[in-house]
Amino acid sequence: MILLRNLAFYLVFYPGSFLISMAAAAASYLRPSLVRPLCDKWSDLHHWSCTRLLGLTIRETGSRPEGPALYAIKHESFYEAIAMAHMFENPAGVAKQELFDLPFWGRAGIAYGLIPVAREQGAVALRQLMRAGKQAVAQGRPIVIFPEGTRVPHGDHRELRPGFAGLYKLFKLPVVPVAVDSGPIYRNLLKPKGTITWHFGEPIEPGLPRDEVERRVHEGINALNAPALEKAATD
Repeated sequence: MILLRNLAFYLVFYPGSFLISMAAAAASYLRPSLVRPLCDKWSDLHHWSCTRLLGLTIRETGSRPEGPALYAIKHESFYEAIAMAHMFENPAGVAKQELFDLPFWGRAGIAYGLIPVAREQGAVALRQLMRAGKQAVAQGRPIVIFPEGTRVPHGDHRELRPGFAGLYKLFKLPVVPVAVDSGPIYRNLLKPKGTITWHFGEPIEPGLPRDEVERRVHEGINALNAPALEKAATD
């Protein structure tokens, strides 16, 4: 059954992704207002493919705060990046500037409302970042970021990238650490049936010292890793 489920997933999701991506690229030139709903449909297709074809259960624990917030998310696989638009209402994802320099993708990312970060461009990039962030907050959109900066295998506890503390200070928003345990399932070529959990931790108020907020975010995003690490230590 695992082979049949995965075959169905790959035959449905990836061709569908190609068609939606081409449509979003064309819309970024012809009608930018269509980019966001097309990207949302792509994320919805992914959720449907995961739950109906792979047989995954997607579980959410904890609670989300009302109002604008900066969501710091654990990044174990491509799953959470693709699922972002399904999990959040019009999220404003923070992404490195290099991605916006890619043909087609860059225009679509800007049209969707992603926030570029170009650390090497100094004050100019900082003003652009602040302007995009304030616009997203004014629109009531959640701001999402992967504070480790890259995908991390399940059970690994990486240090947060230095840029996270700067964004926390600039946006002056409460931070919600989000633990996701997608790695053991989604990083496999053959994805087994199972459960992926999103755990929303307690909001962290703005204005804390860097060491304090980084410590609390680091603990929060790794909340679902602790049982695995404890089990490994006793084996």
